[in-house]
Amino acid sequence: MIKVSDDASKKIVAMMQEDGFDAAQDYVRVGVKSGGCSGLSYELKFDKELGENDKVFEDNHVKIAVEKKSFLYLAGTVLEFSGGLNGKGFVFNNPNASRTCGCGESFSL
Repeated sequence: MIKVSDDASKKIVAMMQEDGFDAAQDYVRVGVKSGGCSGLSYELKFDKELGENDKVFEDNHVKIAVEKKSFLYLAGTVLEFSGGLNGKGFVFNNPNASRTCGCGESFSL
C-alpha cells in the first residue's frame, strides 16, 4: 500500500484540476526508474488509463496507480508534500530505501 498525507492530497487534487484531470476518476501514477545520484529515482505523473500490470490504491481522496515492478520498491511508502521557504515539493518517505540522496529524489536499497 502507498499512503498519501493530507498536504500531499490537497496539492495533488489542485494540480490535477489545473492540468485537466479529475481526482475522482483519474490516477496519480507513481513509479521507480533507474537513475539519480543514488541509483533509483521516483516518478510522479497523472494518468487517465490503467495498464494491465498496475496495482491501484486509494488513500486520502487520491487514486494511485503503480506498475507491479515499481510496487516492489514502493510498498509502505508515504507520499508527502513539503511547502514553504525550505520546502522540497513532493517527498517520498520510503521505508525500503537504505540510502537517499540529499535532494530526496533518488534512493537505493
